[in-house]
Amino acid sequence: MNQTPVVRAVRADEWARAKEFGLDALRDPAAPVAFLDTYEDAVQRPDSFWRERTEGSARGTSARQFVAELADGGWAGSVVVLVERRGASDVLGGRSACDQAHIVGVYVRPEHRGAGLLKELLDVAAEWAWSLEEPRVERVRLLVDERNGRARAAYRKLGFEPTGETLPVENDPSAREFELAVSRPRT
Repeated sequence: MNQTPVVRAVRADEWARAKEFGLDALRDPAAPVAFLDTYEDAVQRPDSFWRERTEGSARGTSARQFVAELADGGWAGSVVVLVERRGASDVLGGRSACDQAHIVGVYVRPEHRGAGLLKELLDVAAEWAWSLEEPRVERVRLLVDERNGRARAAYRKLGFEPTGETLPVENDPSAREFELAVSRPRT
Protein backbone atom coordinates (compact mmCIF):
# COMPACT_ATOMS: atom_id res chain seq x y z
CA MET A 1 0.00 0.00 0.00
CA ASN A 2 1.32 3.44 -0.96
CA GLN A 3 1.78 5.59 2.15
CA THR A 4 2.94 8.73 0.35
CA PRO A 5 0.81 11.49 1.86
CA VAL A 6 -1.39 13.74 -0.25
CA VAL A 7 -1.55 17.31 1.02
CA ARG A 8 -5.04 18.79 0.78
CA ALA A 9 -7.32 21.29 2.50
CA VAL A 10 -9.27 20.02 5.49
CA ARG A 11 -12.99 19.45 4.92
CA ALA A 12 -15.65 20.94 7.21
CA ASP A 13 -17.01 17.53 8.18
CA GLU A 14 -13.59 16.42 9.48
CA TRP A 15 -13.77 18.33 12.75
CA ALA A 16 -13.53 15.17 14.89
CA ARG A 17 -10.39 14.07 13.04
CA ALA A 18 -8.96 17.59 13.34
CA LYS A 19 -9.66 17.51 17.08
CA GLU A 20 -7.99 14.11 17.50
CA PHE A 21 -4.98 15.16 15.44
CA GLY A 22 -4.64 18.46 17.33
CA LEU A 23 -4.76 16.69 20.68
CA ASP A 24 -2.13 14.19 19.46
CA ALA A 25 0.12 17.11 18.47
CA LEU A 26 -0.22 18.61 21.94
CA ARG A 27 0.94 15.31 23.48
CA ASP A 28 4.20 15.39 21.49
CA PRO A 29 7.29 15.91 23.70
CA ALA A 30 8.15 19.07 21.71
CA ALA A 31 4.67 20.57 22.22
CA PRO A 32 5.67 22.91 25.08
CA VAL A 33 8.05 24.80 22.75
CA ALA A 34 6.10 24.25 19.54
CA PHE A 35 2.58 25.36 20.51
CA LEU A 36 1.11 28.09 22.68
CA ASP A 37 -1.78 25.77 23.58
CA THR A 38 -1.62 22.87 26.03
CA TYR A 39 -3.23 19.46 25.91
CA GLU A 40 -4.88 20.11 29.29
CA ASP A 41 -6.62 23.23 27.96
CA ALA A 42 -7.47 21.83 24.53
CA VAL A 43 -9.04 18.59 25.77
CA GLN A 44 -11.52 20.65 27.83
CA ARG A 45 -12.90 22.51 24.80
CA PRO A 46 -16.38 21.48 23.64
CA ASP A 47 -16.92 19.81 20.29
CA SER A 48 -18.52 23.03 19.05
CA PHE A 49 -15.11 24.74 19.32
CA TRP A 50 -13.49 22.10 17.10
CA ARG A 51 -16.41 22.07 14.68
CA GLU A 52 -16.39 25.85 14.20
CA ARG A 53 -12.61 25.97 13.90
CA THR A 54 -12.54 23.22 11.26
CA GLU A 55 -15.47 24.68 9.32
CA GLY A 56 -13.73 28.07 9.24
CA SER A 57 -10.48 26.49 8.08
CA ALA A 58 -12.28 24.55 5.35
CA ARG A 59 -13.92 27.68 3.90
CA GLY A 60 -10.50 29.30 3.63
CA THR A 61 -11.35 32.98 3.56
CA SER A 62 -9.10 34.15 6.40
CA ALA A 63 -7.70 30.82 7.55
CA ARG A 64 -7.03 27.50 5.88
CA GLN A 65 -5.86 24.20 7.33
CA PHE A 66 -3.98 21.70 5.19
CA VAL A 67 -3.48 18.07 6.12
CA ALA A 68 -1.17 15.38 4.77
CA GLU A 69 -3.40 12.35 4.32
CA LEU A 70 -2.04 8.83 3.95
CA ALA A 71 -3.56 6.23 1.62
CA ASP A 72 -5.12 4.53 4.65
CA GLY A 73 -6.88 7.79 5.61
CA GLY A 74 -4.59 8.64 8.52
CA TRP A 75 -3.14 12.11 8.85
CA ALA A 76 0.65 12.43 8.88
CA GLY A 77 0.85 16.19 9.26
CA SER A 78 -0.99 19.49 9.30
CA VAL A 79 -0.47 23.22 9.02
CA VAL A 80 -2.77 26.23 9.42
CA VAL A 81 -2.45 29.50 7.50
CA LEU A 82 -3.95 32.70 8.94
CA VAL A 83 -4.36 35.80 6.77
CA GLU A 84 -3.32 39.04 8.46
CA ARG A 85 -4.35 42.31 6.82
CA ARG A 86 -2.11 45.38 6.66
CA GLY A 87 -2.76 47.62 9.66
CA ALA A 88 -5.04 45.14 11.39
CA SER A 89 -4.23 43.49 14.69
CA ASP A 90 -2.34 40.30 14.07
CA VAL A 91 -2.78 37.13 16.09
CA LEU A 92 -0.23 38.30 18.65
CA GLY A 93 -1.71 41.73 19.25
CA GLY A 94 0.66 43.68 17.00
CA ARG A 95 -0.18 45.50 13.79
CA SER A 96 0.58 43.91 10.44
CA ALA A 97 2.95 46.03 8.37
CA CYS A 98 1.71 44.33 5.19
CA ASP A 99 -0.84 41.84 3.99
CA GLN A 100 0.71 38.58 5.08
CA ALA A 101 0.03 34.96 5.87
CA HIS A 102 0.96 33.54 9.25
CA ILE A 103 1.78 29.82 9.51
CA VAL A 104 0.68 28.22 12.80
CA GLY A 105 -0.11 24.78 14.16
CA VAL A 106 2.63 23.01 12.23
CA TYR A 107 2.83 19.34 13.16
CA VAL A 108 4.26 16.26 11.47
CA ARG A 109 3.92 12.92 13.25
CA PRO A 110 7.35 11.63 14.39
CA GLU A 111 7.31 8.61 12.07
CA HIS A 112 6.91 10.93 9.04
CA ARG A 113 9.60 13.48 9.93
CA GLY A 114 12.68 13.85 7.79
CA ALA A 115 11.00 12.65 4.59
CA GLY A 116 10.12 16.03 3.06
CA LEU A 117 6.56 16.25 4.38
CA LEU A 118 7.18 19.55 6.18
CA LYS A 119 8.31 21.08 2.87
CA GLU A 120 5.19 19.76 1.11
CA LEU A 121 2.88 21.18 3.78
CA LEU A 122 4.60 24.58 3.79
CA ASP A 123 4.71 24.71 -0.02
CA VAL A 124 0.97 24.07 -0.29
CA ALA A 125 0.25 26.59 2.47
CA ALA A 126 2.38 29.25 0.78
CA GLU A 127 0.90 28.49 -2.66
CA TRP A 128 -2.57 29.04 -1.22
CA ALA A 129 -1.46 32.35 0.33
CA TRP A 130 0.14 33.53 -2.92
CA SER A 131 -3.03 32.55 -4.83
CA LEU A 132 -5.20 35.01 -2.91
CA GLU A 133 -6.22 37.99 -4.99
CA GLU A 134 -7.55 39.96 -2.05
CA PRO A 135 -5.55 40.51 -0.03
CA ARG A 136 -2.44 40.11 -2.13
CA VAL A 137 -0.16 38.47 0.42
CA GLU A 138 3.35 39.97 0.41
CA ARG A 139 5.02 37.45 2.70
CA VAL A 140 4.48 34.27 4.65
CA ARG A 141 5.73 34.29 8.21
CA LEU A 142 5.92 32.05 11.22
CA LEU A 143 7.17 32.31 14.77
CA VAL A 144 9.44 29.76 16.37
CA ASP A 145 10.44 29.44 20.01
CA GLU A 146 14.15 30.05 20.62
CA ARG A 147 14.24 26.72 22.49
CA ASN A 148 13.04 24.85 19.41
CA GLY A 149 16.32 24.72 17.49
CA ARG A 150 15.25 21.74 15.40
CA ALA A 151 12.21 23.55 14.02
CA ARG A 152 14.16 26.76 13.48
CA ALA A 153 16.80 24.86 11.46
CA ALA A 154 14.11 23.08 9.41
CA TYR A 155 12.35 26.35 8.55
CA ARG A 156 15.65 28.01 7.60
CA LYS A 157 16.48 25.06 5.34
CA LEU A 158 13.14 25.61 3.60
CA GLY A 159 13.87 29.28 2.88
CA PHE A 160 12.36 31.09 5.87
CA GLU A 161 14.77 33.83 6.95
CA PRO A 162 14.96 35.64 10.30
CA THR A 163 13.38 39.10 10.13
CA GLY A 164 15.04 40.36 13.30
CA GLU A 165 11.67 40.57 15.08
CA THR A 166 11.28 38.74 18.37
CA LEU A 167 8.44 38.45 20.84
CA PRO A 168 8.18 37.07 24.36
CA VAL A 169 6.62 33.62 24.48
CA GLU A 170 3.05 34.05 25.71
CA ASN A 171 3.20 31.38 28.42
CA ASP A 172 6.87 31.98 29.34
CA PRO A 173 7.95 35.65 29.14
CA SER A 174 11.56 34.67 29.88
CA ALA A 175 11.71 32.94 26.45
CA ARG A 176 11.56 34.54 23.00
CA GLU A 177 9.99 33.64 19.69
CA PHE A 178 11.81 34.52 16.49
CA GLU A 179 9.92 35.63 13.41
CA LEU A 180 10.99 33.94 10.18
CA ALA A 181 9.52 34.87 6.80
CA VAL A 182 9.68 34.27 3.10
CA SER A 183 8.75 37.01 0.62
CA ARG A 184 6.33 36.62 -2.25
CA PRO A 185 8.14 35.21 -5.29
CA ARG A 186 8.78 37.74 -8.02
CA THR A 187 6.87 37.02 -11.19
